[in-house]
Amino acid sequence: MNEQVIAALQDARYRVLTDSADLEALYRLRYRSYRGNGSIPENESGRMADPFDESANCLHVAVEMEGEMLASVRLHLVSKLSHCAPTLEVFPEIMAEAAPDLTVLDPTRFVIDPEARKRQVPLHFLALRIPFLAAMFYDIDLALAPVRAEHTAFYRRYLGYSLALEPRSYPGLKKPIQLLTANFREERDRVLERVPVFGPMAEFPEADIDFPALTGIYAPSERSRSEAA
Repeated sequence: MNEQVIAALQDARYRVLTDSADLEALYRLRYRSYRGNGSIPENESGRMADPFDESANCLHVAVEMEGEMLASVRLHLVSKLSHCAPTLEVFPEIMAEAAPDLTVLDPTRFVIDPEARKRQVPLHFLALRIPFLAAMFYDIDLALAPVRAEHTAFYRRYLGYSLALEPRSYPGLKKPIQLLTANFREERDRVLERVPVFGPMAEFPEADIDFPALTGIYAPSERSRSEAA
């Protein structure tokens, strides 16, 4: 699979979306993706968005090939400056006993264009690079994976996640979502050894992601500094 992903990376480009036209295209991509697997009911607008899309600690990152948006993941960066994140609304006990400075990455709205799936491009691997690279860039303590039960095996096998909480109803979705978590610093090197394409690829600088610093919105964990000392 690494060879297929590496070949796809030659044509992949990643963008953090901020322009209103780009976000509108993203919301329509979401709608097509969720409708394609029967996760949401039909609506007249042909778009899927919610208030979490506009929170200050939210990033939307898309995968493009030949100028076409084919996949996207929404990221919420949780730190002592902001605990706003959709998954923490559904599974609040994750933070109940957490240290005040714990940093969390909450990736949601993982979507792939239904037509692109038919072309057998490994977009799931390309899209999963987004939260992994974000966790590296923002030095995350805990990575969340709110996924349907049938997808848990993939996350456990390739990304080192463990089952945390049983499936629950998730706002706006027909199917329940199960929560997996990973101690990112403990799992990072093992994941990169198994699947190097999840990390930075020096031979494909165009496939890097230009993450913003989020100064004043996100505070990096003090744990990494104390562990390194």
